[in-house]
Amino acid sequence: MVRRIVLILLFAWVGVLGVNARQPDQQTLFLTFIPNIQFAPIYMAGEKGYFAENNLTVTFEYGDENVGVDMLAINQRQFGIISGEEVIKSRAAGRPLVSVFEWFQKYPVGIVYPDNSGIESLADLKGRKVGIPGRFGASYNGLIAILAANDLVEADIQLEPIGFNAADVFCVGGVEASVVYVSNEPLQIQQRADAGQCNGISGVSVFPVADSADMVSNGLVTNEETLNNNPDLVQRMVNAYHLGLQSAINNPAETYLLSANQVENLPLDDAFRAALEAASVAQAEFLATNPDREAVAASRDALWQQLTQQFDSATLLQFRVLLNSIELWDADVLGYADESSWITTQEVLTTMGFVTTPIDVTAAFTNQFLPQSEG
Repeated sequence: MVRRIVLILLFAWVGVLGVNARQPDQQTLFLTFIPNIQFAPIYMAGEKGYFAENNLTVTFEYGDENVGVDMLAINQRQFGIISGEEVIKSRAAGRPLVSVFEWFQKYPVGIVYPDNSGIESLADLKGRKVGIPGRFGASYNGLIAILAANDLVEADIQLEPIGFNAADVFCVGGVEASVVYVSNEPLQIQQRADAGQCNGISGVSVFPVADSADMVSNGLVTNEETLNNNPDLVQRMVNAYHLGLQSAINNPAETYLLSANQVENLPLDDAFRAALEAASVAQAEFLATNPDREAVAASRDALWQQLTQQFDSATLLQFRVLLNSIELWDADVLGYADESSWITTQEVLTTMGFVTTPIDVTAAFTNQFLPQSEG
């Protein structure tokens, strides 16, 4: 009898070892654009071992968003960073994608304009030449949303497709304002203005779309097949992603250092590296005191002020992009999706003719995989 009990316990122990030692799930995470500091939370999830802790081995694949949407729709990829607009459009076309973690809490598009140009409100753009990459994507969607929220339509402005060359065209006077991604392009324009290379412009300001319309931007997206057949996989991916995002928000110095392993030619000379290493250690000690969100935000501001006294704007440009991006990601509850923002986004897409038959937006996202507590 004793021998039988011992054998049963032994088999149970071996079984537990087998579960714990199972091979990690291999996943390819689709990312739009190219390696960039704005993907820092994902890099943090890899560099700090959060994917591994959740029994995942994740490789990154970069490409055009429509390619990622197509692969997710046929389950050739299980996860990708995709915009909320594309989720809605895909579902309207019968391709059931689902957002499981709303990464951006503020829409990343706005309209940049010169200071001292007579432009003080959106209404002042009437009749003016406004640049835009083209009549597609988040830039165009955001433009239509911000115009509508301010009782304007596209015909009220002179819309000029300029490709992704806002800084170049803006600074030669080719347009009087331009639709941009707010985390980086206004910085590039301001840098040229500071160098006296922007058509006499000394400074710029931005009308953010997020101040006028609550729209859904990028998030972690899967498909219904994965969601229904392997919810444990979805949960583990969300867990790792959440930890990476929280780490990026809490310690941008460490985030920048680790992202340099993924982003080629990220500015990081010896002096800048040493400053960030010291700041990273100090921030880790600060975080150990369990500060609230407001205190963490204040610590980021203090770090920026410290760095600007040591380094020039060219060295700091990408770090500023990271800090600006964090302002778009941060929230009381990371990853949370609000139904009203999905409704607003669909209304914009319907107005533009991109969606002809509205969908049930509550099927386009879920909050069920969000961690129960922040920290």
